[in-house]
Amino acid sequence: MRRPYDGVVACTPVTIPYERHSIRPAQWWIGSALRELVAASGLAKSDIDGLCVSSFTLGPDSAVGLTQHFGVSPRWLDHVPMGGASAVVALRRAARAVEAGDASVVAVIAGDTSSPASFQDMLPAFSRFAQDAVYPYGGSGPNGSFALITDHYMRRYGASREDFGRICVAQRANALSVPHAMMKTPLTLDQYLAARPIADPLVLFDCVMPCAGAEAFLVMREADARALALPAATLLATIERHNAYPEDDIQDRGGWALDRDELWAMAGVGPDDVDCLQTYDDYPVIVMLQLEDLGFCAKGDAKDFVRQHDLTVAGKFPHNTSGGQLSRGQAGAAGGHLGLVEAIRQLTDQPLGDAVAGARIAVAAGFGMINYDRGLCSGAAVLARAS
Repeated sequence: MRRPYDGVVACTPVTIPYERHSIRPAQWWIGSALRELVAASGLAKSDIDGLCVSSFTLGPDSAVGLTQHFGVSPRWLDHVPMGGASAVVALRRAARAVEAGDASVVAVIAGDTSSPASFQDMLPAFSRFAQDAVYPYGGSGPNGSFALITDHYMRRYGASREDFGRICVAQRANALSVPHAMMKTPLTLDQYLAARPIADPLVLFDCVMPCAGAEAFLVMREADARALALPAATLLATIERHNAYPEDDIQDRGGWALDRDELWAMAGVGPDDVDCLQTYDDYPVIVMLQLEDLGFCAKGDAKDFVRQHDLTVAGKFPHNTSGGQLSRGQAGAAGGHLGLVEAIRQLTDQPLGDAVAGARIAVAAGFGMINYDRGLCSGAAVLARAS
């Protein structure tokens, strides 16, 4: 087992409020997040000597191009193009860089724009696999892919549309206290079931709304955060896995299942100790996979789990406490950072909406880079309220 992280914390959660469409480029959203990190932390821009960036719409720039745009000179730099898994991967790498002394303060930022045409333009260029093996044959993008995964999961494990609806309804309830959530009206299970179909068996409320926005946080040593009087969350453990279970014809498990024992052993806690869970939720079937593969229930039992647990902030099992992407919106790669930023917020008493009472342990999980029948990247992090 890898050694635990030694005195590394995540702090200064930043969210640039989302917009449905924006004429501003990804560079503006990422730069706005960097500006807010500087303002909220009290640091000088020059004190931030590490930078890790994730974005789908940043091209032709990468992280190195942003250093000139923003007038920074980091001694440690990374660009993590892993979609919804980028936040956990970036946290892992930034934490080890701080431990090794390669950087003292790392800004981890994800941001994307969303013009009316940007999502459509991105899909055919998403990957070589998409260009060669999906779109020439009429592939319909993420909705079609996740319809396949959802249908397979329902047939194999007996989950119903109502089970997925319970996740969506609870997350909408959580989002109502967040001022800038894209979805601002309550959602009932009857409304979910009556929604217009998108790609059988998916309906409107199973699908995220693309938008523009940014999420960010800082990684540094605990002693440095304390000296700056910054409330911080201690990093206990992380896992990362790519192209897990390639032998599966259609994905119904992810890399979390391969590495969860290491995750919990390194963290020194277990699923029963978790006070809030932030899963990647571009479609509710992926929430089901994370509940199972992270050990909160057995394989195939997530349907029973969501029937038996109140997933709202005030419930027995607070889940996606900001509303998640299904009710906050999916700001491109920032959608993968939303859950990790929310975990930091809950553990440092800085939620944008309702707080989880007494939260001390939080888990944030990520999932990204969907090809036709599976997502390639997965990860998870366990964080604790700093003592």
